[in-house]
Amino acid sequence: MRKTSILLAATSLLALTTAVHAQTVPATTPAGAGAAAGAPSAPAQRDAHAGVSAPAAGGVQEVVVTGRLNAARAGVQTQTGASTYTIDHAAIDAAPGGENVGLNTVVLQAPGVAQDSFGQLHIRGEHGALQYRLNGVILPEGLSSFGQTLNPRLADKVQLITGALPAEYGLRTAGIVDITTRSGAYKDGGSVGVYGGSHDQVQTNAEYAGSSGSINYFVSGDWMQSNLGIESPDGRSTPLHDHTDQAHGFAYVEDVLDENNKLSFLGGVSREQFQIPNVAGEQPSLGLSVNGQTAFPSSALTENQRELTQFAVLSLLHTQGKLDVETSLFGRFSSLYFSPDQTGDLLFNGIAQQAYKRDIAFGSQVDAAYHLNEAHTIRAGLLLQEDQTTSRTLSSVLPIGANGLQTSPTPQLITEDSGKNGYSYSVYLQDEWQMTDQFTLNYGLRYDAVAAYDHENQLSPRVNAVWKPIDGTTLHAGYARYFTPPPFELVGGQSVAVFQNTSAAAPGTLDATPKAERADYFDLGVSQRVGPHITLGIDSYYKKSKNLIDEGQFGVEFSGAYNNGPFTSYANLALARAEGKDITTSQFNFAPADLAYVANHYIFLDHDQTVTGSAGAAYRWEGSIFSADLIYGSGLRSDRVLPDGDDVPNGKKLPDYTEVNVSASHTFQLAKLGDMEVRVDVVNLFDKVYEIRDGTGIGVGAPQFGARRGVFAGVTKSF
Repeated sequence: MRKTSILLAATSLLALTTAVHAQTVPATTPAGAGAAAGAPSAPAQRDAHAGVSAPAAGGVQEVVVTGRLNAARAGVQTQTGASTYTIDHAAIDAAPGGENVGLNTVVLQAPGVAQDSFGQLHIRGEHGALQYRLNGVILPEGLSSFGQTLNPRLADKVQLITGALPAEYGLRTAGIVDITTRSGAYKDGGSVGVYGGSHDQVQTNAEYAGSSGSINYFVSGDWMQSNLGIESPDGRSTPLHDHTDQAHGFAYVEDVLDENNKLSFLGGVSREQFQIPNVAGEQPSLGLSVNGQTAFPSSALTENQRELTQFAVLSLLHTQGKLDVETSLFGRFSSLYFSPDQTGDLLFNGIAQQAYKRDIAFGSQVDAAYHLNEAHTIRAGLLLQEDQTTSRTLSSVLPIGANGLQTSPTPQLITEDSGKNGYSYSVYLQDEWQMTDQFTLNYGLRYDAVAAYDHENQLSPRVNAVWKPIDGTTLHAGYARYFTPPPFELVGGQSVAVFQNTSAAAPGTLDATPKAERADYFDLGVSQRVGPHITLGIDSYYKKSKNLIDEGQFGVEFSGAYNNGPFTSYANLALARAEGKDITTSQFNFAPADLAYVANHYIFLDHDQTVTGSAGAAYRWEGSIFSADLIYGSGLRSDRVLPDGDDVPNGKKLPDYTEVNVSASHTFQLAKLGDMEVRVDVVNLFDKVYEIRDGTGIGVGAPQFGARRGVFAGVTKSF
């Protein structure tokens, strides 16, 4: 979709903060606080021998060295001028559901994050374009429709970085979800737990962290089954045919080789099986016959999908004098297998397609920081990645004559077996210049090139400025040129022409080659600390895009947090507007009337949501934690039917909704058994029935409803 005049937004921030006592449950850090307000990066400690001496007690030297190396790694990247929102592990654990929810639920706590079906998230109204990083290293995109490959259990903290991003961030720029993994950190111990409740959910989990000499490690695993695997298509509390089985594993190992070098490895695996849920009481309406059968109850459909993912990252961090550099090798394997209901899918949809898709991605990432002097930190990096995709489908269709009528009840098969390699290359150079104690300028260039279904490249300037004119006041401004290629693993390789004169014929045949989105992004904001507890801020941004990538986007944000002793809270409110014009790829998916309308009119994008909100609070009291949170959405888009019967694509919004969740937990300190935590969570406390999608709109599939009320309980034993 070409987008020529798209985004006008303002972000406002209200953050009320106090120093948090050591035993307080940390709250999420609001965007605009600290680095989020555009504060320059804290320089890593430069003295190679600082704090390293013969330990008075075992482990002291290793701990100091590890801390210095970790600081050096953090200093390799900068977030100067960007908006950063941090959610630490204690905040995750205190929220309703704790570690037992998906990563998407955790990120929903951040401002300007709207939920969509299948666990999708929209950051500041963007569709997708999220980049996931583990300890700063990019995790390649994979094939995942319903599952959550990354699990909150592995996270020490989760950061959402957005806005006008510095030059080290590219390709996927709507938001950077950077997860700092748990490492062991010279602390031996672990836990086992069981959790479950509504929808016949049962979940078990285990984790352990430890150290041996210079080695730290952390491992975790979990298994879960539930009868609510995918959102309900009809609003039922427990949908028909919606069982899921999921298993995840993660491991992190680091070896502090010496005071200047650290080698680390992380890897994960997930296997997730989903039934595709059904609605009841429907019959096929296409008028087709399969071997003489014309009727089929919708409740009897049996479709299933399996998603597999494995990933690994090997990194070497070296710090010497003024130079810090980290070199990483990464890889990810992901596959998706869909098995249809041969007869039912043909009668309801005109096609029954068995599909296997696989993506193997691997590459190398190098990031370096050279601390030239107290005023200048030079950063540079290189990213190389190759993707190898495979697509095999076996499609059952029915023959259709020129008059539009079925010519035979016998299905015919259309096979596809294709594969393609894609490549991306990125390099950046930037300088963080602390011109005075009050003013910092971070400027640089980034170059990206891709070679896949098309060959494209772009040189992208970036500049961010942070000014602190008086104590407590921070102003930031930034500009970023963005280059976002289409997700290589999601671009189809089969011609739509092979389905002509069949029951699976598309509305059209035009399918232009997808192009990279190119955008200009401007950001301007100010934050003001009032006394020791209150920070006020406002942030405005404007985005103009061409070749907008839209798989299914923009606004004003207000955020706040209050932390005082055992009590923590946050609140976010975002106002947004997203419009686009002219569909320029995959045109075959759309009816000619929709294509003609969108070619001449701006329409709301299907993931536009005018108002998005979230809030939460937690209170700790003598080993107990009581918490509550909520999400609010004014509704995503759907088609509007005019009095004359014509449709306006995405012309109206769905009804608004508020979902409230609560939680209570207590840790018992048992003399012989050790610590044992018991928790109870209630999701959707007031059993609000709300639609995320109604099945209409450009790029929208079947209807999906939010989860109905669920009551869950769990026990976790520490050792």
